[in-house]
Amino acid sequence: MRKCVVVSDSFKGTLSSLQICSICSNHIRAAFPDCEVITLPVADGGEGTVDCFVSALGAGPVHADVTGALGDRTDAVYAVFGDTAFIEMSAAAGLPSVGDRKDPGITTTYGVGELIRDAVSKGCRKILLGLGGSATNDAGCGCATALGTVFRDAEGKEFVPTGDTLSLVSEYDNSKTAELLSGVSVTAICDVRNPLYGPQGAAFVFAPQKGADGQKVIQLDDGLRHIGGLMKKRSGKDIADIPGAGAAGGLGAGVVAFLGGELKPGIEAVLDVLDFDSIAADADLVITGEGKLDSQSFQGKVIDGVSKRTRRMGVPLIAVVGMDDGSSGDPAEHGISAVFTTNRASLPFEQLKPRAAEDYAATLDSILRLIQISEKTGGQS
Repeated sequence: MRKCVVVSDSFKGTLSSLQICSICSNHIRAAFPDCEVITLPVADGGEGTVDCFVSALGAGPVHADVTGALGDRTDAVYAVFGDTAFIEMSAAAGLPSVGDRKDPGITTTYGVGELIRDAVSKGCRKILLGLGGSATNDAGCGCATALGTVFRDAEGKEFVPTGDTLSLVSEYDNSKTAELLSGVSVTAICDVRNPLYGPQGAAFVFAPQKGADGQKVIQLDDGLRHIGGLMKKRSGKDIADIPGAGAAGGLGAGVVAFLGGELKPGIEAVLDVLDFDSIAADADLVITGEGKLDSQSFQGKVIDGVSKRTRRMGVPLIAVVGMDDGSSGDPAEHGISAVFTTNRASLPFEQLKPRAAEDYAATLDSILRLIQISEKTGGQS
């Protein structure tokens, strides 16, 4: 094997993408000393996205003091590479930051806007914004306010809308935001395709895990429906129905409506930035993976994005996954040559966690031995 590229998602709760890349780098080089091993730690827009860019590109971390999800001050970190800023919205408004004070009716994305403003002030002209892991349901109104958008109620009074008060917005003016972001491209990346509101929208699908009960979910959905109507009235477009509009409590829709940005599947945007196609085009093998292969894996996840590209390039792809529930169908139909699971002992998740790295390495070693055998038998034929 002359060249191998590793581009795996994390195994949530057990192994980070960085850890997987480290294991692969060490073990592949041990089995194939002359092999060029390129590791690309990736995430699809959620937690860990900034760390991956820092590692893969050598992007520099930047600290900023911004408004947290509950209005307190927090130290948030984003990364800069050239004129591009990589920002996780969860750095300023993530669910873990609120602890046991979960309330999507009062949390805000204001700090996310402050991060974008900070990046622009430092000369960044491209913003890549990851939308995973939010504590919010404000449709990005807080973010937009921090960037100059003005929201007014029926009496003309300015205020910063949150999930509880979206229905009070009578009008908004984002002309100052457009001026601030003139010449700046904002791309929001996410791994979900949910619309802004409705049964599959931000409130019904995601708000319960952020602390909303049944009645609160209905109230939040009404607010999103209201602000979605204003977005359509202002833009003439059904922004609420764009796949991913409901990501991060509706921040996906807010990026488009208030910031003039666009939404992209997370892994597609990440692979573009990393120049994956050029790197992998002449590879003998690409290794990808995720914690669980299931029916969602080929709907915009890391494995989906990687497999589409390797299939187009004709490069063999192996997926190493924590477990496979059998609901994803035939992997070969998606261009995956083989799938290997690391759950070699068929243990419950809690027992697997402390041995995750050992199990991954053992599975990888088995794959590498098969490749060695294949090369030997091929050389004798």
